[in-house]
Amino acid sequence: MNRYISLSTVAVGAGQGGSMPILARVTLADKRGQILYDTLVIPTAPVVSYRTQSTGLDASSFGAAIPFEKAQAAAAKMLEGNIVIGHQLWGDLSVLGIAHPAVDTRDIGLFLPFRATLGTPNTVIGLPTLIWHFMRRKMTMEQDSAECARASMDLFRAHQKEWEGCIKTGQWPCALPPSAFARCFS
Repeated sequence: MNRYISLSTVAVGAGQGGSMPILARVTLADKRGQILYDTLVIPTAPVVSYRTQSTGLDASSFGAAIPFEKAQAAAAKMLEGNIVIGHQLWGDLSVLGIAHPAVDTRDIGLFLPFRATLGTPNTVIGLPTLIWHFMRRKMTMEQDSAECARASMDLFRAHQKEWEGCIKTGQWPCALPPSAFARCFS
């Protein structure tokens, strides 16, 4: 049986205007919210924007950071064969440069019952809004990957029976991720 592992990343900006996200931190948590892996990652391109206000990172944050390839390999190995939980997983998988079987993902940003309850069937709802609405809990920092990994897992666990029940009946309970990120799902 597969384990459930929650994934969250933090990206900084490279390229023109800092518009190209590159991996700066990756966090994996288990079903109980225990952190399995959490590391800062040496940016693979010159950073134009550290997005400090939302990431809490700046140029001095990367003293103990590891190379991208090492973080990518470690995350890929830990995720392999497991069910990955997260919010907007396509962004996390994209900055990690890895793909994961779509059937083994549970993206709370795409879960149709959440969208229906909030009356937004075609909109990806932010993680803090989902956590507040369905768990009555405030998130302290939206771009703290450890907090996001735990929050995503907590919300999934609270609705796991409904989610997995839909899948068992052959009904996929999620909207599709943006087509531009199809390469992130195998």
